[in-house]
Amino acid sequence: MFSRFVFGLGFLSATALVHHPAFAVDARTLQIFVSKDKQSLVVYDGTEVIATSKVSTGKVGHTTPNGIFSILEKKKYHESNLYSAAPMPWMQRLTWSGIALHESNSVPRYPASHGCVRMPATFAKQLYKMTDLSVPVIISDAEVVPEPIAHANLFRPEQPEPPLLLSDAELRPAIGQYGGEPVQLAMNSAAPSPVAQVAAPQNTDPIRILITRRTQRETVIDIQTHLNQLGFSTGTADGLVGPATIQAINTFKSLRPAQFKDDRVLVSDTLLREVYAATGKGEPPNGVIMVRQDFMPVFEAPVSIDNARQALGAHFFVLHAVDAKAGKADWLGVTLKNDLSRQAMKRLGIVANESSIVTGTPIANALDRITIPAETRRRIDGMLAAGSTLTISDTGIGPETGAGTDFITITR
Repeated sequence: MFSRFVFGLGFLSATALVHHPAFAVDARTLQIFVSKDKQSLVVYDGTEVIATSKVSTGKVGHTTPNGIFSILEKKKYHESNLYSAAPMPWMQRLTWSGIALHESNSVPRYPASHGCVRMPATFAKQLYKMTDLSVPVIISDAEVVPEPIAHANLFRPEQPEPPLLLSDAELRPAIGQYGGEPVQLAMNSAAPSPVAQVAAPQNTDPIRILITRRTQRETVIDIQTHLNQLGFSTGTADGLVGPATIQAINTFKSLRPAQFKDDRVLVSDTLLREVYAATGKGEPPNGVIMVRQDFMPVFEAPVSIDNARQALGAHFFVLHAVDAKAGKADWLGVTLKNDLSRQAMKRLGIVANESSIVTGTPIANALDRITIPAETRRRIDGMLAAGSTLTISDTGIGPETGAGTDFITITR
């Protein structure tokens, strides 16, 4: 899916090709950052600046949204579906609702577009050749720069067990069976065990990981899953409260009248706690981790968020390099300013949206508060590839995330 691009010649005066012309870039590890304050675009490979350009983002009334996006579609020539078939050469789509990177003959280095990110012609063409689908694009007001992040909660391949040394072996005979006859095995003459091999994933494309708060959808899926295990048929655990789910919930409640005598809501915290208690699962989680690959959902699982009444903030990580044999992973991260409205904070149960989320050590603060089950961590560790990404966000799955997208997080 991902390709390498060998740089050509430099760009025009408003753009710059930073790296050596013969340098080959792996598209999987690229990140594109757009600063609306500076009206600039910067391409990074790890912490290294590969190329820069001036841009024009959306003008007043057509503001380009801030957030975490990725390239969903590429067309050498495209015409706008929204604005009188306006030409959009070298188009790289960021949302299916109409936001894209594209060439324009009007890039005045101030907001001038109808929401897209305009680029000069030469740069737009070169960037098109450099990227591939799913390359992340981060749009923010102030400029942000990816930095190396080391934290115990970030994913990394499981390091294989070291080989068994002769000095570690127990020198005693063992009795086995061979063709029905006893055979004596001398343990002190056995060769050392080989190093455990790390199983290679079947699909080596990068994965997209989102950690966020549970919404009604995840709560309903959880209730459906556990009610099915208890013998109450809800049908497919899809997060939709259909007739089968309603009947199963009402039947479950009718068997526990004391617990639900004051509960007038079909899906409630009380229901979730009682379902968890009935299945012996303890306290229900308040977070969820989701994984996508090649724009398709792979799986999701519960996680726990400590001090849930304080916002996590919005943080984005890219796995720049991974060494499965050594169990190492080199992550880069940024924190984005996330403007939560009062309504959003009330809906999410957040009472503290403190400045520590965007200053100090916000990434470590967020990672410290997240607990991921060991089984889920092992599954993700085994899927890691260079270019994999992790988003931490309070706001969950928004309307821009859907079929044919990675996780799209709108911060403003």
